[in-house]
Amino acid sequence: MTDSNKKDFIPALGYDWLTGMYDLTIKLTMPETTFRNRLINEVNPQNDEKILEFGFGTGQNLIIGKQKYPKCDFSGLDIDPKVKIITERKLEKVKLNIPLFLYDGGKFPFKNNEFDKVYSSLVFHQLDTKTKKECLKEIHRVLKPNGKLIIGDWGKPKSKFRRILFYAVQLLDGFKTTQENVEGLLPKYMSECEFENVKETDYINTKIGTYCYYVGTKLL
Repeated sequence: MTDSNKKDFIPALGYDWLTGMYDLTIKLTMPETTFRNRLINEVNPQNDEKILEFGFGTGQNLIIGKQKYPKCDFSGLDIDPKVKIITERKLEKVKLNIPLFLYDGGKFPFKNNEFDKVYSSLVFHQLDTKTKKECLKEIHRVLKPNGKLIIGDWGKPKSKFRRILFYAVQLLDGFKTTQENVEGLLPKYMSECEFENVKETDYINTKIGTYCYYVGTKLL
C-alpha cells in the first residue's frame, strides 16, 4: 500500500498530539513495573527464540525483554511512525539493537512461520472487530507451528468499580473498539482465528480498569 492507502489507526492515547505523554500516563495510571514484567514472564523467552512485539508503542516492553533475555531475538512491529522515532531514541540511549518495523495496517512484512512467539500489549482495544481478527490471522500466519501468542490488554472488568474506571479509557480510545474488550470477547476472537488452548492466565486491577493476560497456541 502507498501511504495514501494506509489504514487509519488510533494513536497511543487516542489522539496524535497526546502520544508524547503516553509513558507518563502509564506511570500515573498503572503499576507499570508489575504489569510489564508479568507480560514478559508470560512470554517466557527462551535462548535463540525469535519473538515479535505487535504494537511496540514506545518500546518499554522490548527494552525489558531484551535486557532480561539478551540471547533472544526480539523485534517490533507498529503502524505509528511517531512511536517508532520515540523507541529508536530509547534504544539508542540504552545501547540495544532491536529491529523495528512499520506496516500499513494490512499484511505483516514477514514470511510464514517466522516467529516462535508474538506478544502484544494495549493494542487490540484500539482495533475494530474486523481489524482485530485480521491482525490475529496475520499473527497466526507468522508464528511457527506450536508458536504462542500472548496478549496483555483491557479485559472484562472484575468489579463494577473497575468498569466505571474504564470509561476514561473508552472516552480516549472510543467506545466502538473498546466495548468488545469490556465484554471479554478477545479470547473468543483468538479461538475463531485458529488459536488453540486459549485462556486468560492472569489479570491486574489498575486505576483505569482490569488488564488481562491471554495466551493461545498455533498448533499447525
